[in-house]
Amino acid sequence: MSASNGTNGVVAVKSRRQHRPGKTTAMAFGRAFPDQLVMQEFLVDGYFRNTNCQDPVLRQKLERLCKTTTVKTRYVVMSDEILAQHPELAVEGSATVRQRLEISNVAVTDMAVDACRDCLKEWGRPVSEITHLVYVSSSEIRLPGGDLYLASRLGLRSDVSRVMLYFLGCYGGVTGLRVAKDLAENNPGSRVLLATSETTILGFRPPNPERPYDLVGAALFGDGAAAMVLGTDPRPEAGEQGFLELDWAVQQFLPDTHGTINGRLTEEGINFKLGRELPQIIEDHIEGFCRKLMDKAGVDDYNELFWGVHPGGPAILNRLEKKLSLGPEKLYYSRQALADYGNASSNTIVYVLDAMRQLKGGEKQSPEWGLILAFGPGITFEGILARSLV
Repeated sequence: MSASNGTNGVVAVKSRRQHRPGKTTAMAFGRAFPDQLVMQEFLVDGYFRNTNCQDPVLRQKLERLCKTTTVKTRYVVMSDEILAQHPELAVEGSATVRQRLEISNVAVTDMAVDACRDCLKEWGRPVSEITHLVYVSSSEIRLPGGDLYLASRLGLRSDVSRVMLYFLGCYGGVTGLRVAKDLAENNPGSRVLLATSETTILGFRPPNPERPYDLVGAALFGDGAAAMVLGTDPRPEAGEQGFLELDWAVQQFLPDTHGTINGRLTEEGINFKLGRELPQIIEDHIEGFCRKLMDKAGVDDYNELFWGVHPGGPAILNRLEKKLSLGPEKLYYSRQALADYGNASSNTIVYVLDAMRQLKGGEKQSPEWGLILAFGPGITFEGILARSLV
């Protein structure tokens, strides 16, 4: 596994805003990825070779999808070595959930450990000062959960308070931020380590015309892990420096849409169905949801905000941009994360926020207020009104 901190702990800014007492602040970030880097232009050949599929129609569909997703590169746990050890993973109808979980349980922990170590190094404080751990994953199932394995390997205190968030899908990263915010603000002086880790091992399978969404997954999703340290009242004398404040958070589900994103764990792994109506449903409800958050800051113009949006896919970003009449630069970091990492589920919003720290030389100070958004099964909207300190 490889760890990568996007800014090496250095953020070039012209000036800083003052943090407000008692507000949760993001202080450090970390990332980690598996060793396999997949270039999108080579994905089709590799996928059809690994799954022994010769269907020319399915191949053409995947080729089209690989172009429309706008993904350029992704990291994945799946490798030739894993398929050599477990050839049954590429066989249609094989009962392989045990093998998949054995692989993914280890992989997500390894990646989460690397991302957290990367984050803790940037934070620069002793690991014993971490009081809470929030761990998010839709890629493992076991008792005890990955939160305990992660806490043990990081050397966290045995009395660290742990929260495990399982199977939330694409909105899991923002849920993790909301939970971390609540913990930090209700426990003054605490320091919360948020970790997310995901792999597509559970969903890897041969293409099948009866499961068209498998091709979407093959063209869009990636693996990796991410981490953040959050807490109130950063201590500059201890080397702590905040980038972003989390001001107010909202979660909302849309009634009677629970079948639009449908995942089921079976003997073969996890099967997903994604309704074509998803981008339209998000477009229909996005304005009202955003207004709930914006009203708290007294901001009326969408383009006066910065935007950290989970890039579930280009159609969702395009619909949101058009509906809200956003300038093309507003979703730049979301589009870039999608191109670089694919949709890495709960991790991706952390990649977006981490990239936003890197202001270009000479660039004016960013907007003070912004929105952090993600959408997923439910259909669930997660949103946070955030305040930039740079």
